Amino acid sequence: MSEKRYVRPYGDTTGDGMVQMSFTLPVPHGPRAEGAAQQLANKMGMDPAMVVHSHAIGSDFTFVVVYGSVSHLVDLDEVKVVEREYPLLSPHEVNSTVKNSLGRKLVVVGACIGTDAHTVGIDAILNIKGFAGEKGLEYYRELRVINLGAQVSVPELVKRARAEKADAVLVSQVVTQRDAHILNTQEMSAAFREAMGSQRPTLVAGGPRFDPLMAGELGVDRVFGRGTTPGEVASYLVHTIAQKGVAA
Repeated sequence: MSEKRYVRPYGDTTGDGMVQMSFTLPVPHGPRAEGAAQQLANKMGMDPAMVVHSHAIGSDFTFVVVYGSVSHLVDLDEVKVVEREYPLLSPHEVNSTVKNSLGRKLVVVGACIGTDAHTVGIDAILNIKGFAGEKGLEYYRELRVINLGAQVSVPELVKRARAEKADAVLVSQVVTQRDAHILNTQEMSAAFREAMGSQRPTLVAGGPRFDPLMAGELGVDRVFGRGTTPGEVASYLVHTIAQKGVAA
């Protein structure tokens, strides 16, 4: 069956355009808040729009769930995403590739930079316990992993990466207020370019609010978004760094 080019959301029947969305309004819970939510949904193109759930958040806010139909079509030919261009490897395949192509362990330094104290993302990728049923990078025999933890300054990260002769630097950013995740990552990539030039390690940024299409804007080699698994990151590192070792 060939893939359709134009698609519409599916709710109860194919192509009915039914969608569900949730949001919070700065209005006390009650009929006025639900009416405001319905009006907003109508202005966003949902017609008809039904408020199917609402509840108070404190005394001045209302959380609302709206369900309704939209007429918009999605043109799949115009969808721009980053496709994975490398194969997913098992831990055994990763270890074998690193050993055969580099002849040494691949060094990975990870950190949460700036004031970000949320290590859940970087720990999910690096710690041996891993994420989503996959072991973290510490589990891989041919990878040497240095997890610097939270609130690491950019100068400290650059200094440690140089001292460890890092092949890759992974930074995680969860805090997004005032685009802190973007500014911190741009500062980090600029610092590595200034300090190490073309000899800088492979730079990888990750976090739930990052768009994989932002790699160029951020000055990094790769961006991973929400749901990324340790195996995806390990396979990417092998694809990029180990192949450089072969070329050298």
